[in-house]
Amino acid sequence: MRIAVVTGGSSGIGAATARALTARGWRCVLVARGEERLDEVAKGLGAEAEVCDVSDRAQVEEVAGRIGERHPAVHLLVNNAGFTGRRGFLELDPETIEQLVDTVYLGSVWCVRAFLPLLEAARPADVVNVVSVAGTLAHGSSGPYAAAKHAQLAFSRSVRAELAPRGVRVHTVNPGPVETVGFPQRQLLRHRLGSRLVLQPERIAEAILRAVERDRAEIAVPRYLRVAGALQALAPGTLARLADRFTKRTPKS
Repeated sequence: MRIAVVTGGSSGIGAATARALTARGWRCVLVARGEERLDEVAKGLGAEAEVCDVSDRAQVEEVAGRIGERHPAVHLLVNNAGFTGRRGFLELDPETIEQLVDTVYLGSVWCVRAFLPLLEAARPADVVNVVSVAGTLAHGSSGPYAAAKHAQLAFSRSVRAELAPRGVRVHTVNPGPVETVGFPQRQLLRHRLGSRLVLQPERIAEAILRAVERDRAEIAVPRYLRVAGALQALAPGTLARLADRFTKRTPKS
């Protein structure tokens, strides 16, 4: 049986991914900080549950050890855990900025390092890093989150080449705005144009599976968002003004 470890597996994209994997015959191990919701989702899927804060390297190593005792090999690791501050660098407190970086960026690093022996034991194996279009496009109110996602994106791209000789394929999925408990999209949903941009977790879950099944290095959802990073690199001032104008027109939650 193929084993998948999904971080942030108690809700949103993580839970949707676990449902999609389970439907395809995978055995899932769900990892998240909140025990109650995690247990509920895991029981509904017949999955395993591990409480862990991925920003804590020691916890990640302990969880990998416990999973390794039950499963000698892990065929898929989905790094999905994260949260957003939805504030700029001068608005967020320093502790929240540190937690963003530790969870979004370093959490992926610690998980890849801790689970690598189990992934190598299953080779060919796969890692999917759920990044964000925010990893290619930044504007004022998204500053700390976008910075953490930029770092996660650079890590995902570079480690793909590093792990290829070890038989581990790394994939990056960059979603646009997704409506989840941890990432409510009230502002966009109140805007006629913005509401059309909001995605459901199930669509991202399908993209994650597609990346693995077709060995896609990087996927943007929806696909047209691939141009966002290129546009900002070519015309950073123009794109920043457009983003700022759109944000000001969008009703506050």
